[in-house]
Amino acid sequence: MSERESMPYDVVIVGGGPAGLGAAIRLKQLNADLSVCILEKGSEVGAHILSGAVVDPKALDELLPDWRTDGCPMAETPVTDNWHWVLTKGKHIPIPHWPMPPFMSNDGNYTGSLGNLCRWLAGKAEELGVEIFPGFPASEVLYNEDGSVKGVATQDMGVAKDGSHKGEYQPGMELHAKYTLFAEGARGHLTKQLKARYDLEADCEPQVYGIGIKELWDIDPAKHVPGRVIHTQGWPLSESDSWGGGFLYHQANNQVALGFVTALDYKNPYVFPFEEFQRWKQHPEIRAILEGGRRVSYGARAINEGGWQSVPKLDFPGGALIGCSAGFVNVPRIKGSHTAMKSGMLAAESIAAAIAAGRANDSMSEYDAAVRDSWIAKELKLVQNAEPLVAKWGGDLGTILAGADMWLRTLFGFGVWKPMKHHRDCEAIGRADLYQPINYPKPDGVISFDRLSSVALSFTNHEEDQPCHLQLKDPAIPVEVNLKHYAGPEARYCPAGVYEFLGVEEGNPRLQINAQNCVHCKTCDIKDMTQNINWVTPEGGGGPNYPNM
Repeated sequence: MSERESMPYDVVIVGGGPAGLGAAIRLKQLNADLSVCILEKGSEVGAHILSGAVVDPKALDELLPDWRTDGCPMAETPVTDNWHWVLTKGKHIPIPHWPMPPFMSNDGNYTGSLGNLCRWLAGKAEELGVEIFPGFPASEVLYNEDGSVKGVATQDMGVAKDGSHKGEYQPGMELHAKYTLFAEGARGHLTKQLKARYDLEADCEPQVYGIGIKELWDIDPAKHVPGRVIHTQGWPLSESDSWGGGFLYHQANNQVALGFVTALDYKNPYVFPFEEFQRWKQHPEIRAILEGGRRVSYGARAINEGGWQSVPKLDFPGGALIGCSAGFVNVPRIKGSHTAMKSGMLAAESIAAAIAAGRANDSMSEYDAAVRDSWIAKELKLVQNAEPLVAKWGGDLGTILAGADMWLRTLFGFGVWKPMKHHRDCEAIGRADLYQPINYPKPDGVISFDRLSSVALSFTNHEEDQPCHLQLKDPAIPVEVNLKHYAGPEARYCPAGVYEFLGVEEGNPRLQINAQNCVHCKTCDIKDMTQNINWVTPEGGGGPNYPNM
């Protein structure tokens, strides 16, 4: 068996998103002699990045103050127009912004591709000497004898589906570091292991999530209003006793980015997030914008929605969690890239000081303290009960209660409620016999589409002859539990058609996993009732290849 080679670094960063890139750039700004590398599982930086996105530039202003005049693609489209609609089946009710707290305003923000922003940041990082390795997923955490994190190992390449080594087999590489930062995004598979090993969630609420499904459209230039931002709530999720909302952002080059988020704490096992999105697009106000246009891209990603009370302990011996690995999304603002980037910068500052003091592989409690004393904490504490209130009381009453709580926290520093508790999304789903199936309309091929044609527009690709990266702890559970009692919700909550029950009508059901379709959204790892599905890294470079998401 081939032995793995190793490479030493001062800092290894897992993930090339806003947090990881922000950390890398800040490290090199503070000490150009530090050796820093980023491992990115996508085929390139940005390939797996998916967000709306409306970006608050607060952290970017701190990191690279000249970004607006330095070729950054996010500078192309400042937000100019901000709308919020409550939808009914055929109508929309415009909601004015004046009742909302001032921090909810999008004035001064920008809309564009977060993936392209990350590509630009990667160039800045490389100019400073950061080594970036796309197509190399970190698949294993390495530990020192004292239990501290030593670094990570990359995925073996050239392993066949049966586990044998193909002719092109190459063992993974070990990357050893004084400190390792985990910036994997929501529900990172190594982050999940670290949380368990170091009991990082002992003093916080469990993280909860939504599934965000997104498309890019080229639309009629006559309908395009650069910088216009539209958010919706209400229909169609109001019909299935679940909650979430839609967005439609007018970005550069006559494109709109539109999408739909379904909170994953829904109870009805027949809820089908992909079909809720397709149904939302048929609303007269949304359809009017899209008619005459052309869909050009598709993707999906889980989103942290737990808020401040779900932020875990951030440091452990030898490393830390940054960005959405920790969960810094501001749910009411629908923003997290600025807080993610700031967390990476704060981690970088703590690491640079620790290394300068001759330290290595110890706990960086000063980073955890810095986050809890930063504007990240101040911002998230203002909205910490918004998600739980909407989840408990529904979109209409919950929104009013959340608004009151946010106003009180803004004006007086306290809310109506103490930090509210969460229940894990996997615990929320109910038995199928307690609900009626939902009759979703068939796609028209013009505004609404099926999943397989959609996945084709994510440009997803995986080497077929490799071990399945969607691992079942017990292969019997999907049929004996999920299908039998819950009508097989994995066939619906996956936005890429990965999970498919065959032989049901013949009375011999079995679950087929179409792993090649996987867009790495992590919904299955989150929502599966028995937590029987474990998402691990596939071979490097596999997954979606988002061009402009």
